[in-house]
Amino acid sequence: MPRIHNLKIYKNRRKELRNSATPQEIILWSRLNNSQLGFKFRRQQSIGNFIVDFYCPESKLVIEIDGGGHLEQKDYDNERTEYFLNMGCKVLRFWNSEIDKNLEGVMMKIKKELEKIRSG
Repeated sequence: MPRIHNLKIYKNRRKELRNSATPQEIILWSRLNNSQLGFKFRRQQSIGNFIVDFYCPESKLVIEIDGGGHLEQKDYDNERTEYFLNMGCKVLRFWNSEIDKNLEGVMMKIKKELEKIRSG
């Protein structure tokens, strides 16, 4: 099977995205890194031709944070989500405003999904 994760052609772009993270990405990463939820997450992981905000390989969970610009790119986002679903991944999407106003609620949704995955 050909390699689809972290393809070398996207290495520089992944690095750029990590270095220019949004405030919401920084906040969520502070809650996901160092296996705080019992699962290891990666940020700015490429899967196929797409780069996701956060990815947990063990649970195949993709987490995307969407800003206002995503209102104009629904078709593209749907294409991405469909691709990840076809790869056997689960996708959770959150708006920037959810991170800003309800971080604990976001964390509860992520924990709930990880528990479903853990319990099989």
